[in-house]
Amino acid sequence: MPRTTTDQPTGAFPDPRTGKAGAGGPIVPVLAFAGITVAVMQTLLVPVIKDLPELLRTAPANATWVMTATLLAGAISTPIMGRLGDLFGKRRMLLASLAVMVFGSLICGFTDDLVIMIVGRALQGFAMGAIPLGIGIMRDELPRERLGSAMGLMSSSIGVGGGLALPGAALVAQNADWHALFFCAAGLGVLSMLLTVRFVPESSVRATGRFDWLGAIGLSAGLVALLLPITKGSDWGWGSATTLGLFGLAVVILLLWGLMELRSSAPLVDLRTTARREVLLTNLASIMVGVAFYAISLVLPQLLQLPKATGYGLGQSMVVAGLCVAPLGLAMMLTAPVYARISARRGPKVSLMIGMLVIGVGYGAGLGLMSAAWQTVVISVVVGAGIGLAYSSLPALIIGAVDPSETGAANGLNTLMRSIGTSVSSAVIGMVLAHTSVVSGGVAVPTLHGFRISFAIATGAVVVGLALALFLPSQRSAKSAEAVTALAADAGSDAGTGTGSGSEDRVRPRTLVAGSGGFRGRVLDADGTPVARANVTLIDGGGRQAGLTTSDEDGRYALLPPAGGHYVLAGTATGYAPYARPAVYPGDGVPVEADLVLTETAPSPERTASGPSV
Repeated sequence: MPRTTTDQPTGAFPDPRTGKAGAGGPIVPVLAFAGITVAVMQTLLVPVIKDLPELLRTAPANATWVMTATLLAGAISTPIMGRLGDLFGKRRMLLASLAVMVFGSLICGFTDDLVIMIVGRALQGFAMGAIPLGIGIMRDELPRERLGSAMGLMSSSIGVGGGLALPGAALVAQNADWHALFFCAAGLGVLSMLLTVRFVPESSVRATGRFDWLGAIGLSAGLVALLLPITKGSDWGWGSATTLGLFGLAVVILLLWGLMELRSSAPLVDLRTTARREVLLTNLASIMVGVAFYAISLVLPQLLQLPKATGYGLGQSMVVAGLCVAPLGLAMMLTAPVYARISARRGPKVSLMIGMLVIGVGYGAGLGLMSAAWQTVVISVVVGAGIGLAYSSLPALIIGAVDPSETGAANGLNTLMRSIGTSVSSAVIGMVLAHTSVVSGGVAVPTLHGFRISFAIATGAVVVGLALALFLPSQRSAKSAEAVTALAADAGSDAGTGTGSGSEDRVRPRTLVAGSGGFRGRVLDADGTPVARANVTLIDGGGRQAGLTTSDEDGRYALLPPAGGHYVLAGTATGYAPYARPAVYPGDGVPVEADLVLTETAPSPERTASGPSV
């Protein structure tokens, strides 16, 4: 059942007050299923893409808008839905995304009109925001030991859904009316919503502030102006006035949007956070992984379905071609636990680099393995395993560099970077295949030379991504968090509390609502100026996290402890030394005022451990 922010979450760990296990076991598969469901929308029409002009009674150039609309809507929705989830509840926004997808699927299922079909496909693409929302819920609800593999599975769901959808959609398209594809998609969406309502709790972590509607409009306009010429440049001509004009417009809009976001008190995307080395390099590497991921999806199905008369085509049916590519998604899914082990020992940077290397090996081998269907399966498995490792590493790198209240927005932006990578891959490889094709029987046919150039481009993207990964920090930038832990231990000792350990006893973050008790106050600097977006962590007597929130623009925060007792309030903010103070909560529902004063220079141990008690 839905929870309010004052309820104890039912995650996959024991409730510290009762000692009973929570009911969060199904959270991971349910969220992964939601990710797979929305990813299906990206490849749903691939088996019938060549027939779309005839099915919709329109020109081929117009029919491509059915695919482009989904791509654009998905790119726009990911950062917007991520931010809305941070503000108003990730589970709530996940359900909203799935509902929009179902509505769009039903629209498409009952029409043959091009314009209405484009609208429905755009609504289907809007559901891509479910990926960062699911990752955010996992961070908020799962214990650390389960988080790595869970995020890996959620992040890989894009490839799993795309890979599994190819043979499934081909089977439906060959044996039923093509509209059945949309009704199947709607059914998946409804099932995902029901599972989410039943098994996924609402996250207790909330960001403060308001939603930046003007920023959302500006980002949407900039992305449309950027992605349209990327996806349609081959049709319009890369040197045409329309293509160049839209690229120029995109630069102007995004620059103005960036200046506006820097001045906003509650930006849609915190560009200062995005500019951090770990976040920036991870997002750039995400673009390269997106290029590598989509290249194989464009090349192998065409190679498999080309007639053997070409001399290099493998002459397979639509369904067999889909089955040969499906191991790509399965390999991505199976590498999630492998990623968790590598990341736990070496960190997500190392797993990202290993993933890049595996992708490079797969594409390198693919340059010579194109003469049999079984060889394409091998390529799919190897490349899929590498992409699974890489995709799984990306959200972990982002989460390790941003505040918990920014998880949804930050992962939404990262998912957007992957979408830009797939768009660039589609445009560049499409152009390569078009320019290297030959005319056979009045039809342009891709050549083996074009396929190999496409694989070489993907390999080049992997090399660039690997170079970017080399410059990532070797470990998470968590010095402030480590300092807070040390300060909390000292302060907890001074408060006269006991000790304890074990993630199984950890209390999940809780936020305070109007009219309830708990700690509240302001985070200030030494001059009394409010410190906005500061992390405020509540630590119990055993050194475990009992609450987590972020100060608003006036520096105000509020945290509700699970019970009365001795606690430590710890504050951190960029540019300030961490500060912790002991505090006592009587547990009688009366708010306890406790301000935190941060300084720009490192505080002495005496000051940290002996802050005024409450």
